Amino acid sequence: MCTTCRSPGNAAPPDAERDGARLLASACATAVPEGVAVEGVAVVGVSCLANCKRALSAAMVRRDGWTYVFGDLAPDSAADLLTGAALLAGSEDGLMPWRGRPDVLKRGMVARIPPAFR
Repeated sequence: MCTTCRSPGNAAPPDAERDGARLLASACATAVPEGVAVEGVAVVGVSCLANCKRALSAAMVRRDGWTYVFGDLAPDSAADLLTGAALLAGSEDGLMPWRGRPDVLKRGMVARIPPAFR
């Protein structure tokens, strides 16, 4: 997750905690939704995903699968991100299934990047 993102319209002082950092903290502290397995999922922050026009942003990377970049996230999107990460981690073909994907991840997809090597 991008820790430097600010929500659109956020007029907080430059030294205030960023919305992206709060989303990361929320994702780290969020209980996984019932029925969602997140084995093999790690939540980490990065300083910038260069997707500022569609902030808040997050990326999901699967070593043997596709990478996804999402934007237009809300500060309360942590549970949706964890659900999407679990779907990606558990897929057999390395693609995040459309069925079961939270709406914010359907509307907010910025890019789907193929694996570098197969």
